[in-house]
Amino acid sequence: MIRDSERIFDEYLVAAAVTGDQPAFARLVARWQPKLLRHAWRVIGDADRAKDVVQEAWVDILRGIARLDDAAAFPAWAYRIVTRRCQRAFNRVGQEVALPEDYELEQEWATPEHESGEFAAEVAQVVAAIASLPGPQRAALALFYIEELSVAEIAIAIDVSPGTVKTRLMHARRKVRALLEGASS
Repeated sequence: MIRDSERIFDEYLVAAAVTGDQPAFARLVARWQPKLLRHAWRVIGDADRAKDVVQEAWVDILRGIARLDDAAAFPAWAYRIVTRRCQRAFNRVGQEVALPEDYELEQEWATPEHESGEFAAEVAQVVAAIASLPGPQRAALALFYIEELSVAEIAIAIDVSPGTVKTRLMHARRKVRALLEGASS
């Protein structure tokens, strides 16, 4: 597998943080905070609760990073901690995940200003279709396509089997395709 420079830099930061390098840990937090917030928000559907969950997750990450044997495993490991924190938040509140009414485009799906109006409308349709997915499917889809995690990494991150990840991806793709085909007719 070819690793990109972003992943290599994250691995360096993790390895440095494991040795107690505080500036490296601060840089790791700065790089990963937005990703972990987006993941928690996708799963929980509430921005304020997502912030709380990620804050608690960073405490767990700080406490456990010295035990992380493979710096390359950090993304899946960190997402898993956030996912488990989200599950605990569900259990405390005892409510289902609901997509907020004020769902906004994620930065990765936002349309560049120089793109045509037609392209922007198509992107908006795709984002709306993804927004309508159940949280677990939305999270799996985002981790696969946006965060570029492998199926195995996603399985670790969301604490399910690789087969379950594949099933969620398959159902998510089918639902998005059906919604987009219905929108274009």
